[in-house]
Amino acid sequence: MFKRTFVILCLVFLSFTFAAGQEPTVVRDKKAKQMLMGRHMLSLQWISWDYFGTAAATERRGVVYLKGRQDGRGQSKGDYVMVDGIVTEIDAKQFTFDGTVITKISHINNGEPCERKGILNFRITGTRKYWRLQQMDNPCDQATDYVDIYFR
Repeated sequence: MFKRTFVILCLVFLSFTFAAGQEPTVVRDKKAKQMLMGRHMLSLQWISWDYFGTAAATERRGVVYLKGRQDGRGQSKGDYVMVDGIVTEIDAKQFTFDGTVITKISHINNGEPCERKGILNFRITGTRKYWRLQQMDNPCDQATDYVDIYFR
């Protein structure tokens, strides 16, 4: 009886584990994780450094999710940057993101959305007070994009 109950409990546990489908975020620096969690300002230089968007890092079952958006105003109306995905690793100066960053800028890529998808890195350099996307070269045009997520 004990053996059967144990097997059933193991199967239930495994089904929940696989249902979640995602490995927990690897945290190499607890202070850095605390800095990343919560709401932040988000910007893409083509849109504005005066009117920021927001990005939020939330955690569910040990997995850190990052989602955000900045929309243009005035002459930049219709332009945007979006980030959506999972933070796979956090250390003192950077985090690794498995997800999508989409930029849509009227004067880049004929005004069509441009998608970066997969493993991306955001890093703090020098004394800057933000993480910057390290894959800066726009894959759809000859442009350099500065996607920044600011400390709280």
